[in-house]
Amino acid sequence: MKLLALITAVAMASLGCVHTQAPERKMYLIAEDASRIHFKEETAGTGGAGAEAYCNELQIQCYDKCWRRKPPIWSIKKHSAVHREFCTRKCREEFNECVDKLEEIERQESNIKKLTFPNIDAALDWLKEHTPEAPPGTHVVVSGVGFVIAIIGGALFLAPI
Repeated sequence: MKLLALITAVAMASLGCVHTQAPERKMYLIAEDASRIHFKEETAGTGGAGAEAYCNELQIQCYDKCWRRKPPIWSIKKHSAVHREFCTRKCREEFNECVDKLEEIERQESNIKKLTFPNIDAALDWLKEHTPEAPPGTHVVVSGVGFVIAIIGGALFLAPI
């Protein structure tokens, strides 16, 4: 019986050392002065339906502008059915280009917005070196614990979610 208790105690002690410990749920300083950091240009709020709404608004403005002006093709009479078709086609193309550009930006951002690290030291080292590539709002996962990059009191922190 004593042998079984000893084996169990040794097994439990060794299991406790096998896994990596999750980082503490506290804030970690990345940079003391965030005002000197120039983050890479972002398009805030472009993801999902926001992107389409943005492009819809541009399409409406395009159409209104096109409809008010004389068509650039001399054979099209202003405010005719052909003029309406011309403006619709032209602005639909601009809408599609807008959506394509925003989707490309979203794809590029998704590569950097989800950072994963095995431990807090690796995360902090990478973030200190690549701060402009990980702007405030970036989600960071360290050993399964979620953090977000935030500016608090002028400093840049890795804060638990």
